[in-house]
Amino acid sequence: YAWGASLKGDAALAGLTTDVDVPFSDVLDHLDFVLMGNIEITNGLWGVYFDAQHVRTSQDEEVASHEIELGITTTTLAAGAFFRVYEQELGGQTVFGAPRRFALEPTAGVRWTRLKAEPSIAGLSTEKSADWTDPFVGLRLNADLTDRWNLFAEADVGGFDVGSKVSVNAQAYLGYRTEMFGKPTILRAGYRLLYQDYEGDDFTGNRFRWDVSQHGPVV
Repeated sequence: YAWGASLKGDAALAGLTTDVDVPFSDVLDHLDFVLMGNIEITNGLWGVYFDAQHVRTSQDEEVASHEIELGITTTTLAAGAFFRVYEQELGGQTVFGAPRRFALEPTAGVRWTRLKAEPSIAGLSTEKSADWTDPFVGLRLNADLTDRWNLFAEADVGGFDVGSKVSVNAQAYLGYRTEMFGKPTILRAGYRLLYQDYEGDDFTGNRFRWDVSQHGPVV
């Protein structure tokens, strides 16, 4: 999938606090590499999933007449399980031949986040990073609106001061069933929000804080 995320919030590093306000267009201008994907395995009642995002950006800035190269890598890995606690048949079938259904699925898992910065100036470079792991619990909804159209939504809350103070993930997609290369396919478009409020010690002995929302359309 592709997530066109903008960033909004506050961050603190080395005793300095700054507003984070980065539109997706700026991220795209500095994008070097991106990999995003989701794998889900289910028997219809129980299921597990793995979600991964790896984004690298780079940019040049001039500070006190010196050019600084800055590379930033953000990696988020999530793994979870779900159970279909409620299901109701809606009548009729999908174009794939399965009964149309409405289903609710509680979910639980962990989400690992790593932020890595690689500044370089006058041939000298260094690498600093912060990472944390958030447990989360949530609920998934899956509804067949027609034989082709499907609604999928998920929301979870986590952190609980284990990793971050709090994290919130919410996403909703409208899907369309079709065939691609002779295989049953669901094309989806929607919107996603990931909010994380994390604090920890940085390499200067001050507090590092990442109180940021990532939000934007997904296809």
